[in-house]
Amino acid sequence: MCYIKIDAIRTAFENAFGSADGRKLLLVVSPGRTEIAGNHTDHEGGQVIAAAVDRYVQGIFSPNDSGVLRVQSEGYGLVEVDPSDLAAKEEERGTTAALVRGMAALFAERGYAPQGFDAALRSDVLGGSGLSSSAAFELELGQAMNALWADGALTADELALMAQRAEREWFGKPCGLMDQAAVALGGVQHMDFVDPTVLKAEALDFDFAEHGYAICIVAVGADHAANIDDYAAVPAEMQAVARELGKDVLSQVSEDAVVAEIPRLRKTVGDRAVLRALHYYHEEQLVALRAAVMRTGDIDRFLQFTRFSGVSSAMLLQNVSVGGASDQPSMLAIALAERLLAGRGAARVHGGGFGGTIQAFVPLDSVDVFRMGMDAVFGEGACGVYGVDHEGARAQWL
Repeated sequence: MCYIKIDAIRTAFENAFGSADGRKLLLVVSPGRTEIAGNHTDHEGGQVIAAAVDRYVQGIFSPNDSGVLRVQSEGYGLVEVDPSDLAAKEEERGTTAALVRGMAALFAERGYAPQGFDAALRSDVLGGSGLSSSAAFELELGQAMNALWADGALTADELALMAQRAEREWFGKPCGLMDQAAVALGGVQHMDFVDPTVLKAEALDFDFAEHGYAICIVAVGADHAANIDDYAAVPAEMQAVARELGKDVLSQVSEDAVVAEIPRLRKTVGDRAVLRALHYYHEEQLVALRAAVMRTGDIDRFLQFTRFSGVSSAMLLQNVSVGGASDQPSMLAIALAERLLAGRGAARVHGGGFGGTIQAFVPLDSVDVFRMGMDAVFGEGACGVYGVDHEGARAQWL
């Protein structure tokens, strides 16, 4: 398992729930994720490349006699969920309780009776930043419930699909499956979501450091969790285009069919929706190209295709602005990154966008200068250097 401070987590557990002596304790570790390729393609049945990263939600879980699911996350209040009522609740949307209730409900749906537990969690997956702290939390719960209630019977694929449902139906965010799949599987994965009920993934044996580059992720100072409506508008507009052509998602419609209908689509769904649809097709091609060159180890072509992807996200997808036209932290970060990289590496919008993070592939000999330059603008510690977690979410009895 990754390096963790078990003593610190145990102390947090005892501060919340009393002595752990004599209790059965389960350690659960769930990584964040970075999107390598495929910006807003997964919810349209497209392809992505994503990797689990070495930032984690870590927690200790222990069965209790109360029957209540009690979760204490560091820096937040205690959440308590009564498993006798697991229906989605409108007043809980967007909350931790919604995810606890949703994951428990989905285990119950599979025939595993929820039993009470106490859990103390700590996280260094930056919330609201595009590193998918929500998916890391969902898979933390999923692996814990799997060990506590199902004796580990459920696979990583099954847990990922359950976590996505919990986020969509209980939490209220219309996410794709990329985040949960990357966290559940670990490593670098090329995923295809043409069938939303099946997780199709291929592990890519690619090490950026071996090719001379580091993955840097820069938090740009805006919480994208506060922009759920902006995020939700992206799949809504893409799918509006698909519906105009008689389908549900863009993967079911050809690019030529969309282009042929642009005059009509401009009137029915608007220019931005059309642009976002065109981004989908452009990015879908770029994902396939990047997967191909990662298989052959061609880092130069990978970086070239990544630059093309960054332009598409900024110009067509337009997920770079929050709070009005003058507030564009992601776009500013990309501009600064391009200046610091000086023609080397690549930078792009990361994850959902709307002010969360940007991602840069930085030559190893330039990492310190790049980090100092980004921190000078966005604050100390804004730029992090990330490694790949190869295990994914996992649980271990102590």
